[in-house]
Amino acid sequence: SVIFHSFNQIKQNGKVKLFRSHKEGFEDGEQLRDFIYVKDVVKVIFWMMNQSTIQDEQSKANNTFTSGIYNLGTGTARTFNDLVNATFSALKKESNIMYIDMPDDIRDKYQYFTEATMLKLKHAGYTEPFTSLEEGVHDYVRNYLAAEKYY
Repeated sequence: SVIFHSFNQIKQNGKVKLFRSHKEGFEDGEQLRDFIYVKDVVKVIFWMMNQSTIQDEQSKANNTFTSGIYNLGTGTARTFNDLVNATFSALKKESNIMYIDMPDDIRDKYQYFTEATMLKLKHAGYTEPFTSLEEGVHDYVRNYLAAEKYY
């Protein structure tokens, strides 16, 4: 949704608003999230579905895929600045970010860093690389948002 909202802000006024940092050690827009492209989520789910249907005695013996709850992300946190800059880049526009105060009611609850631990998925045998933030944003902006293909 950050890309969607950024895209619309760029279309409307040529800039994107991000929250100013209210935590020491984090610059404005440098709050970190483990952004994952939805196409990668679908790939992992499809892989898991296939693993659960083809799991046999050999895979059980090799301690590969087992059902359960898995974290899903890329395993690499990136900044909101990175995400918004990639959105501007996909539109072939110069970045223009305006930092606004975070609402008081969420300041003390806001998470400045999230990053998925991917060891369980890797131990289950998943080896596919994840789409880079820049590639995912470019694909989504150019082939869906700019093309007005909202599903």
